[in-house]
Amino acid sequence: MLVDYFLFAINSITHRKLRSWLTIIGIVIGVAAIISLITLSRGLENTIKEQFEQFGANRILISSKGFQGPGTLSEGLTTKDVETIEKISGFKYVIGALFRQTEIKHNKETGFALVGAIPAKNYEEFIKDSGIDVMEGRIIKDGDKGVAVIGARAARDMFSKELRLGTKIEIKKKEFKVIGIWEETGDANTDNRISITLEDAREIFNEPEKVDTIIAQVKSTNDIPLLQKRIEHDLERKRDDTNFQVLTATQITEQINQVLGVIQIVLVGIAAISLIVGAIGIMNSMYTSVLERTRDIGIMKAIGARNSDILQIFLIESGLMGFVGGLFGTILGTLMAFIAQKFSKNAGFLLIIKLEPLLLLFGLVFAFLVGMLSGFLPAYQASKLKPVDALRYE
Repeated sequence: MLVDYFLFAINSITHRKLRSWLTIIGIVIGVAAIISLITLSRGLENTIKEQFEQFGANRILISSKGFQGPGTLSEGLTTKDVETIEKISGFKYVIGALFRQTEIKHNKETGFALVGAIPAKNYEEFIKDSGIDVMEGRIIKDGDKGVAVIGARAARDMFSKELRLGTKIEIKKKEFKVIGIWEETGDANTDNRISITLEDAREIFNEPEKVDTIIAQVKSTNDIPLLQKRIEHDLERKRDDTNFQVLTATQITEQINQVLGVIQIVLVGIAAISLIVGAIGIMNSMYTSVLERTRDIGIMKAIGARNSDILQIFLIESGLMGFVGGLFGTILGTLMAFIAQKFSKNAGFLLIIKLEPLLLLFGLVFAFLVGMLSGFLPAYQASKLKPVDALRYE
């Protein structure tokens, strides 16, 4: 019997193709918007997760309150704070870092880049723990001066002519020799960065004591909670203030994911408006269909069709329209997400998009249910028609 209902519903939909497709388009747009936005937000979460895994789960980041990441200025941390943390046992190493957005000159051209600096003596160990490598040349070693390792995009795009190994660049009137080019990661912040030694950075930026952030590499991840509290306690006692924050990679990720979660809810809520419009379209189409087939309903009831049979026929029809809209919507939404991934990669930002079967299934089932719910009132109205009144309808 259900097979007959499906065939009847399909025949009805195909009989009024234009109206059906116009109705379905509303569902397509709504589902595509929701699927693409959820996929993109999940992709952003994947990207952040991967980057912080690269940063290292066994690192503690100490910065001044209000520090927004590399490239922004913060106040308060100095080499004395680095020394305070170094006295705490349980760390593999503790390093202070400086970050400055500044002019870079080469062959009478001027560009802008983020310059990051850590002590030369810790460079090899830090890069090894970070899991990143150079594409060409070598990294900075202890004793190096006046050298730089640059990001792949900085080398390629900063100036009209690509920067190569041995090229000389000028930062704050000091000449630096390019000795290495980082592998491209897809992260614009990393791929456009220029790395120099902390000793050189202190000289050119005139910052003899200041550090923007302190990176503490722990020996065992099991000790992170204890060491985090110890850092907070010792810094507060030594500094006599609390103008600092001590965060782990996990905490930073959680904070970012909370913000992303709120943004995702807002965006999906906005996208759901178009889905509501599509649902109203289905309801309107089904009401029109009931009016057009009033006599047919009367005939079916006259030959023995029950109210439940009429109800099921119209519910299946509205559900099918929702399902078709959901099918095309999930395909379109997924394609939109992958297109956004390609554009983001070209723009220098790595967006990790993954196909999620459960999300695609959710799109189909959700659209089908929206279709059925939208068609319930028209279907209920059709099922309650009296055979005599339906047969007399013109």
